[in-house]
Parts: sequence; structure tokens; C-alpha cells
Amino acid sequence: MGADGRLRGAARAVVCWPPLARTGFAVATVCAFLWGCLWLGHFQHRSGVHFFDNLPRWAFGRGGTTIGAIYLTRTSTSEAVLAHERVHVEQWRRYGLAFIPLYLAAGREATRNRFEIEAGLERGGYVRRGVSRS
Repeated sequence: MGADGRLRGAARAVVCWPPLARTGFAVATVCAFLWGCLWLGHFQHRSGVHFFDNLPRWAFGRGGTTIGAIYLTRTSTSEAVLAHERVHVEQWRRYGLAFIPLYLAAGREATRNRFEIEAGLERGGYVRRGVSRS
């Protein structure tokens, strides 16, 4: 492994350091909870996911967005979608605030974004029977 690989490994160790990741996860969760409250969302817990629904369409991205332990959406709360979002909660828990640049670097196209692929493209509504919606 070259110097470049060692540097990337060291950077990964720092951003994934559990105390730092946990702190970032907690900060993100509080911010998302306050955001959902601010826009008078309906807070619920179902299928292992805390979420606000009934939010204005501009208050989140795509059909919904998970920030920390909170999923923000208007109406996308099927069991499949919640299973998809539960994986994103675990990704936030693993990476903390570093999840934001990591997710952005993975790309906007869901079918090529490693975090969306890990969460399940079909459950997230990005593909249906092998057909891409991105």
C-alpha cells in the first residue's frame, strides 16, 4: 500500500472513530428532530424508524431524507421504504456527520450510489423489476 492508501486509511479511521461518529450522529438527529418539529410534521415510530411525515415537500430531498436517526417525508412511509431508511440510520450511526460528504461523493444517481445500493434500491423505490427510476 502506497502513501496515498495509508493516508486514506488514516482519514477513514479518524472520521469513523466511534466517539466522533456517535457525536455527529447525535447532533444530526437533534437537528432533524427540530426541523421536523419546526414544520409541524407528525412524529411517529414504526418498523424501527423514527420519522416525521406530513412535512412540506421542500423540507426534504427526493421522496424523503434520513438525517441521523430521523426520516423526514411527506407520505413515503411504506414498510419497504422504512426498511430502506433503517439502513440509512445505521449508515449515519457508523459515519456520523462524515456521512454527508461521503454520501455526496457517492453521487446523486441512486443506482450508482453505494449507500443507496446498500439500503436496497427496490425498497427505496429507485428501481422496479430491474427498471431504473434515477
